Amino acid sequence: MKTHAEILKLSTEYLAKHRISSPRREAEELLCDALGIERIALYTQFDRPLAEKELQTCRDRLARRIKGEPRQYIHGEVEFYGCRIKVTPAVLIPRQETEILVDKVYKELSTKVLEDSLAGSSALVDLCCGSGCIGIALKKKFPSLKVILSDISAEALAVAKENAALNEVSVEFLQGDLCKPLEGCKAQFVICNPPYISEGEFMQLDREVRDFEPRTALVGGKSGLEFYERLSKELLGIMAPGGKVWFEIGMGQGGAIKELFEISGWKNCKVEHDWGNRDRFFLAALS
Repeated sequence: MKTHAEILKLSTEYLAKHRISSPRREAEELLCDALGIERIALYTQFDRPLAEKELQTCRDRLARRIKGEPRQYIHGEVEFYGCRIKVTPAVLIPRQETEILVDKVYKELSTKVLEDSLAGSSALVDLCCGSGCIGIALKKKFPSLKVILSDISAEALAVAKENAALNEVSVEFLQGDLCKPLEGCKAQFVICNPPYISEGEFMQLDREVRDFEPRTALVGGKSGLEFYERLSKELLGIMAPGGKVWFEIGMGQGGAIKELFEISGWKNCKVEHDWGNRDRFFLAALS
């Protein structure tokens, strides 16, 4: 029988052999997940032998990891802005950049200027919602706010529904192409992380992203700007007076997106950077 110490050593060597970066840390996290223990237990119980069933679970997860499958999919969920979010290959894995976006929206919705509107019938739409992480996180922060999650993918919406139940929030779900299912809605706030990678850039992505995350949630078209061009026009039909939008955008796309929205009549258009000083967020309003 293998002990904690032995399986950790063997797993680290196995991952290193297959060129998985940070193999020791990866081994620790995979093994802890497989065994249902905290990281410290690998060391405080280093001589505990593993049962054959436990060893097989560890082997299975290591085999998936060396094929490039993201650890988040293997684990099945991630922490995101105070929420537990289930992830499957039907949805993108939530990124730290998206948490930054949610925090920006949270801080603005927390201001005195917007508190009154939150108590009314205003709706916040998480467009291209995927796992629903954005809308669910904000619903937890503002329980009285009406939140709508919308996506073209039935598989993604199924995951979002599980996440809403997991986080005990009540939100509305709509399925359809971009703004079409929202006809008749008057949204005060829209947050969207649309597909924004160009077809050429897609082939240059790390294999963990390119081979495992949903292509339709990543690729925006030949230029990567196609969804923003549609949004600059289609959102006008579903926004309430004075409505605001926040988007996640790709590196170097800020100027082009700002121009698209200004041409369509949007005001207060602004590009903001991530911690690496790269274009990452876009904000605009109807007044």
